[in-house]
Formats: sequence, structure tokens, C-alpha cells
Amino acid sequence: MHADRTSLAPPARTLPGVLAAGETLVLDGGLSNQLRAQGCDLSDALWSARLLVDAPQQIEAAHAAYVRAGAQVLITAGYQATFEGFQRRGIGRSRAAELMAGSVELARRAAGVSGREVWVAASVGPYGAMLADGGEYRGRYGLTVRELERFHRPRTETLAAAAPDVLALETVPDTDEAEALLRAVRGLGVPVWLSYTVAGERTRAGQPLAEAFGLVAGEDQVVAVGVNCCDPVDAGRAVEVAAAVTGKPVVVYPNSGEAWDTAARGWTGNGTFDPARAGDWRRAGARLVGGCCRVGPSDIRELAAALAPPAPGQPVHP
Repeated sequence: MHADRTSLAPPARTLPGVLAAGETLVLDGGLSNQLRAQGCDLSDALWSARLLVDAPQQIEAAHAAYVRAGAQVLITAGYQATFEGFQRRGIGRSRAAELMAGSVELARRAAGVSGREVWVAASVGPYGAMLADGGEYRGRYGLTVRELERFHRPRTETLAAAAPDVLALETVPDTDEAEALLRAVRGLGVPVWLSYTVAGERTRAGQPLAEAFGLVAGEDQVVAVGVNCCDPVDAGRAVEVAAAVTGKPVVVYPNSGEAWDTAARGWTGNGTFDPARAGDWRRAGARLVGGCCRVGPSDIRELAAALAPPAPGQPVHP
């Protein structure tokens, strides 16, 4: 990958600074669905991370589609990128580290051509994503917190060295893995957000959300906490709980509302993602708002319009 230094430069304002100022930023949508829309085959166990090897230009094009739609934060293609997963494909640690760092560069390049502030969040998916069996929607893998920390630390070190604006500790199914991730990022010098995947008012593993969000109390490195990869119906209450428990800016990016059938490897049901909900989420404390699986550029364009500041002369609604 080659790019001039200007196109790879981060925005002048830091993401923590923008959040501290109370601004609300629009995240992108699902990377995998946009890649499929571009004709990519994601049937491999590495999922979208395979394209870091085979077709990085497709990943950059997917990021660019979200930038054009109005996204202000791009989440990298690192969700399923792990040293263990790449090793199963015969890719050694040195090359795997290059590919992970490259995921940050691809997003930075797509952001750099926009002519506006676009931040890059390096995706750190859960242990279950590496298993490629839906384990991230169950958690409780039978590993200790220490074992999970040992799994996550090398990857978070590699991604932090690539200088993203934030590490996105995302789709976390239980408090054990959240604790392991928080340990794994300590001392790396990069801000993080922590987002759980939830069902109702509990994590996927069944812990109450108040308990789960409470883990970030006193964690200054955590600049936002919330939920992703969940039903949009569950997102609103989760935002309220996250804001009340932590006092931190909240991150929220639910799925389309369809359900993933692991056995059939396909989506079922109807989409319920409604960009009009974004105003309610913002009023409840959300400052990073976007979509996850099956939420595409058209949804993000509507979301960006819903969250845009009113034009001069228009009334301002709280």
C-alpha cells in the first residue's frame, strides 16, 4: 500500500477532544454487507479480513462508500483479523501484523480523500469472532480472564502501533472478555471504546447491563461505552443505562434488526433499523452513532441527515 503522508494524516482534532466537547459523530455501517454489495465473497472463515490479503482495494472502496454517505468515523476491517486466524491460512506473525496495520492504513486512505474530518477506529473483535462459529453471541468460552488477555494483547499492541484514533473493543458478549480487553489495552497510549453485544437489558452471556458498563468506572482510557451488533429495539435502553452508570459518552451502532442464522449462514426476518431513532439516542447520551451488520451507506446517509446541525433559521430541538 502506498499513499502520500497528507492522505494518511489523522484529523487535527482528537476524537476524545471532540467527544469531550459534546459533539455527536456519525459512524459507518456494516463493512461485510457493503463488501458483498461490491461482489466480494466472504464465505471464508476469515470473513472480511481475508480481503486484507486478497483484495485490499475492495476494503478501501467500502470505506469510501461510507465516507461519501456522511460517516465521520470508519471502523477498520480488523474484526476477524487475528494472529491465530491468519496462521491457519499459512500466514506468519510478521505478515499478519502487516495486514492488521494495513487495515488502519486502508481506512485512513479512504478518510484522507474526503476533505473533512474523518477518524479511524481500529476494530478489535472478540475471541468468538476468531472461532467463526457465532461464539461472540454467546461468550463464556471456557477461558479465564488471563487467557483472554493473553489472546488479545498482541493484536491490540499491533493495532495501537498503527496509530488509529481509537481502538474499538466491539461486539463483546460478556464481562469476562470486557475485563480481559481492558487489561490488554492498558499502557498502549491509545483511547478505546468498549461496546457490548446485548439482548434485552443483558449482555449476550446474561449479565445485567449496569454491571457490565460499570467495569469502565475509573478507566480514563475508555472514551465511550455502549452497544453494537444488537437489535435496534434494545439499543435505546442500553444507551440510557450506559450514560447513567458511567457518565461517559455513549457509542451505539446496532444491526439492521434481522437475525443471523448460524447454521444456514444467512439473515432472517425484517429490518427495523430506523435512522429517526438517532435523535432519541443522542438525547440519552449517545455521541458515536452508526450501524452494524446489514446497515448500509443509504442508512448512514439518512442517519447523518437526522443528526446534522439545523440550518440557519431552523428551530433547534434538544
